[in-house]
Amino acid sequence: MDVKVPRGLSCQREKSSLLVGRQPSSGILCKFDMVGKCNRNPCRFLHSQPPTPTINPEISTDLPENRPRKHPPNFSSGKNVWISPDYNRPKISLASSTGNVESGNEISTLKTPPKVCQHWLSGNCVKGDSCRLIHSWFCGTGISMLAKLDGHKKAISGIALPVGSDKLYSGSRDGTVRLWDCHTGQCAGVINLGEEVGCLICEGPWIFIGMPNVVKAWNIESAVEFNLNEPVGQVYCMVVANEMLFAGAQDGGILVWKGSPGTENPFLLVGSLRGHSHDVTCLTVGRKLLYSGSMDNTIRVWELDTLQPVMTLDSHTDAPMSLLCWDQYLLSCSLDQTIKVWVATEGGNLEVTYTHNEEHGVLALCGFNDSDGQPVLLCACNDKTIHLYELPSFTERGRIFSKREVRAVQIGPDGLFFTDDGTGMLNVWKLLAKSNSVDEHH
Repeated sequence: MDVKVPRGLSCQREKSSLLVGRQPSSGILCKFDMVGKCNRNPCRFLHSQPPTPTINPEISTDLPENRPRKHPPNFSSGKNVWISPDYNRPKISLASSTGNVESGNEISTLKTPPKVCQHWLSGNCVKGDSCRLIHSWFCGTGISMLAKLDGHKKAISGIALPVGSDKLYSGSRDGTVRLWDCHTGQCAGVINLGEEVGCLICEGPWIFIGMPNVVKAWNIESAVEFNLNEPVGQVYCMVVANEMLFAGAQDGGILVWKGSPGTENPFLLVGSLRGHSHDVTCLTVGRKLLYSGSMDNTIRVWELDTLQPVMTLDSHTDAPMSLLCWDQYLLSCSLDQTIKVWVATEGGNLEVTYTHNEEHGVLALCGFNDSDGQPVLLCACNDKTIHLYELPSFTERGRIFSKREVRAVQIGPDGLFFTDDGTGMLNVWKLLAKSNSVDEHH
């Protein structure tokens, strides 16, 4: 890898040509663009959510008649099984480095969903303080923006904060991985890869970077790297479990490497899981099972110990884009504008126990408990917003606005989380406990 240390953060973004010259003849969103692989210009499908003249006047947690239960499941006793309880990481002090901690609009209720001023987002609202729309990147209770890290020229596709490191890593569709100093917020290095990054994760000292036809494995302690060359097409998602690396690729396959320390190549290909007919969009693990979502609109379940298929879930009517294991529940979101909560029956099958409807397609899920122990779900939609929901009620706690669709969301320690804004800007946020946010405003 060619590592360059930049002189500053003065990189100028390239103007996206995504919609230039495109005259969509259909009102349908392009599913291939959702995962960044549409190569048609012009494309007859939409490459962004069309603007809506009004916003749904009320967010309701009432369940539609077709939901199998009258109450959502109880998440309050569970812990997020995908987050290590021991964060051996330095305190991140980006707020003091930027000197610009922004607080959100205090809105006591979100029953009437807020609407951000699109002209303000573009930097050209002429109404100023007289504008009736929101001039803020977010609104709600107990949310603070700590920093905006500028450098990537295209959307970020993966964010990682390795244990024991004082660097934050971000991979982008601009073909680079950037290293950010957790104390100063400055860019500490740029890795030029030459190909679009489809995803990026970390495990121990290893950074794994999914790219077309390859997964790059880089050890941040020894600086050694390996190319895992088996995938076919872009690698869109990865996960580590049982000392194995799983990578979902464009051809519908899931490649599996077993860690083999002490050998010349510490990664041994041990399997290829076949079953999906289209791109694998998301992976997660929980309770000795691997879950995979695909553009074929299905979720497949695999046994981790044997790598054998267990079942296929087909309740979504469009592509599932993100999967999340939380205690005994599996959460899935889809371009069909739903978030589904699955639970295992006595017979071992997974059934939908609750369905939450959104007004737009859902691109990413992430969740954690705040310092009060309240489970909070982050839900990125293709209307350029991120919703923060309290579970189990799905009461909206806040909303984050972006210039473009957000596909990268990552949880950090101590209530921190990181998001892309679709343009390459990496945002650092802090979620406060409800009790703390109330005390601050008294």
